[in-house]
Amino acid sequence: MEFALALVVLALVFLVWALTPVRQGYAYTIERFGRYTHTAQPGLNFIMPIFDRVGRKVNMMEQVLDIPGQEIITKDNAMVAVDGVVFFQVLDAAKAAYEVSDLYLAIMNLTTTNLRTVMGSMDLDETLSKRDEINLRLLHVVDDATTPWGVKITRVEIKDIRPPADISNAMARQMKAEREKRANILEAEGMRASEILRAEGEKQGQILQAEGRREAAFRDAEAREREAEAEAKATQMVSDAIAGGNSQAINYFIAQKYVEAVSQFATSPNSKTILFPVEATQLIGTLGGIGELAKDAFERKGA
Repeated sequence: MEFALALVVLALVFLVWALTPVRQGYAYTIERFGRYTHTAQPGLNFIMPIFDRVGRKVNMMEQVLDIPGQEIITKDNAMVAVDGVVFFQVLDAAKAAYEVSDLYLAIMNLTTTNLRTVMGSMDLDETLSKRDEINLRLLHVVDDATTPWGVKITRVEIKDIRPPADISNAMARQMKAEREKRANILEAEGMRASEILRAEGEKQGQILQAEGRREAAFRDAEAREREAEAEAKATQMVSDAIAGGNSQAINYFIAQKYVEAVSQFATSPNSKTILFPVEATQLIGTLGGIGELAKDAFERKGA
């Protein structure tokens, strides 16, 4: 009875010893007499006690490795301080455990040396403006180098690039000068555009004034032409009337000219007082006499 109980206890101890739980996100390498045999996945795994044991507990989740700050000399001999991070994930637990001695130290040193190589081949301005290119080149180089270790490099990111203080001050002054230059250029272009618009406006104004003067002169000439035509027509009508024996026509014509001459005297700025040499009745009589003389002359001419 005691022997059977001892066997049961021994079997329970063997079973507990043989069952090995593996946490989610991890993989355990199983070694038999120090030699790798297989990889235990998350969950409850059975291993042979005494013969088998857990070799390495490998983290299979994506991990972040900080790259410490370091000073790098660029292509144009500028000293910059750089730090970054590397995101990676173990895909093959056996390779990560047995192909490299210290996985984290190996990835960090590999990234550091390649970071010096990549940034050392670029100018300072390129290192500051082409972070995406640096990240991409590092990703390809480091990922190819870590493939034999069963590791996948997912991302490489440069966190900060710090140039020396004197270079930072020079860059700040350069940026300020560039912005002032742009502001002066914009101001000059604005003034130029304003002057052009003003000149265009003056030009259009002068053109419109010239067109107005031309139109006014044309209309004045047309008015004078029509007035001359009317005058000629009136003279012709008077002449025809006189030729027809109408003495009143010449009286009207001479009276009109007389009145126009008197009105010019009245509107003259130098004339303050106008003396008429004849009375109105005498004017009419004179005009009548002139008309009779003209009538007799035309009659004798016709005879």
